[in-house]
Amino acid sequence: MSSVSVARTVDIGPERLERWLGGFVDRHGEVVMSAVGDSLHLIATDGSRTTFDPPFPPLPANWGSSDPVAALVEHAARPRFVGVLLVRLGGYAAGAFDGDELVASKVGSRQVHGRSSAGGWSQQRFARRREGQVKVALETAIHTAAVVLLPLLPRFDAVVTGGDRQALRSVLADVRLAALRPLVTARILDVPDPKARVLRDSLPACRAVRVTIDEAS
Repeated sequence: MSSVSVARTVDIGPERLERWLGGFVDRHGEVVMSAVGDSLHLIATDGSRTTFDPPFPPLPANWGSSDPVAALVEHAARPRFVGVLLVRLGGYAAGAFDGDELVASKVGSRQVHGRSSAGGWSQQRFARRREGQVKVALETAIHTAAVVLLPLLPRFDAVVTGGDRQALRSVLADVRLAALRPLVTARILDVPDPKARVLRDSLPACRAVRVTIDEAS
């Protein structure tokens, strides 16, 4: 019985991309490259495939015409002014990076209880209480994003989000943050509860190249 390959995804910093590609070639053989839109597709001798997706599309026109790997690395590593918004129900963080420097930030938390397993009136009272906590937590995250990010809006090249997808959707849907939405990248960072350290450490993930690997069995 033949095995079915399962694609996996990793994030690779631009400074490591060429070395990672060298290892891929060592394992799977020489590759044929093709640039399609903003993605770089590779097929190795043994049939393994990989796709590189840049962190801040779009890439320049004709970027894949000469040395697409070098073009991808240069694009991903280029210094930018990037906003970051991290939201989970228990916490939030908003910040701005000018190149490698975190130049503005605010981090906080709001208590949101987990779901109760009790039934009856206790369950209903708990659900109402939790609903109120969620509302306050999201409102605080919206206010923080507005205070930290909106004054810097003209300088942003992009805004990267991370955390809980549903909470992020609720925050970004607020009319006060409408001006941010066109700058928000499609990538959502997988981060733990937003703390000051988590925010500071988010920049490498923001500018990593997303690599999808489908190895031949």
